[in-house]
Amino acid sequence: MQAVIQTKKLGKRYGSFWALENCDISVPEGSVSALVGPNGAGKSTLLKLLVGLKSASSGEISVLGKEPVQHADFLGDIGYLAQDIPLYKNLDATEHLKMGVNLNKRFDAEFMGKRLKDLQIPLDRPVGKLSGGQRAQVALALALAKKPKLLLLDEPVAALDPLARHDFLSSLSQAVADGGLTVVMSSHLLADLERVSDHIVVLASGRTQLCDDIETVLKEHKILIGPRKDERELGEGLTVIHETHTARQSTLLTRVVKGAKVPSDWQQHEPNIEEIILAYMGQGNEGVVR
Repeated sequence: MQAVIQTKKLGKRYGSFWALENCDISVPEGSVSALVGPNGAGKSTLLKLLVGLKSASSGEISVLGKEPVQHADFLGDIGYLAQDIPLYKNLDATEHLKMGVNLNKRFDAEFMGKRLKDLQIPLDRPVGKLSGGQRAQVALALALAKKPKLLLLDEPVAALDPLARHDFLSSLSQAVADGGLTVVMSSHLLADLERVSDHIVVLASGRTQLCDDIETVLKEHKILIGPRKDERELGEGLTVIHETHTARQSTLLTRVVKGAKVPSDWQQHEPNIEEIILAYMGQGNEGVVR
């Protein structure tokens, strides 16, 4: 698939501190990509670079085949929803709809109005008086009414209750199913991301730890349980991502290169995506291929 987002050795520095460094990612067209990592990993910085709100200190970045800039020709194809849900609290949904029509020539007012009515969200009530879930749905409808090719979401469900999160993610899934949309969504809620995502980007310590489609990630990772021994005895083609040991036994989460052989005295188990993500999130440096 064609890459909607491509970065190479991308970096962002604030003084002597690198918030993002040597970040290499590729996000395929039509995917829903989960952007995850611990606090301070560089997720929000990356999203702001992708939408052109910040400029890179080093490296290369391409979004929809262009370098991100704050210009209508670029921003017309981008939907961006920040963590604080940027709406005017004293304006109702209808007034936000009229604003969207005036600001974007492709804005589909009929689509937004129907979407909010179907969700039973009052169009004539100031958004500041709506529930958190309703405000999130208004913001999502505004972003989607632009008919963007790429939607960037920064912790959009962090403050929502479980039901509101479910409704928001269901709306997002439907929008992707309608076609023509690629999504990158940052969140700490791994279970929610697993429901809607087919691609994963993991950042830790400002660096890319993992970037691939989830199906491939699951196929390539194994939990190995065996006798306590030097990891170098495992053989070539195994990357140890996380390890725990007892006096006699070792448990290793490994990435297995195609064709690599696992020693016969080790048990193999299939990890779930949450186990894999947490292991990569705990890394400060890349694993070493043995």
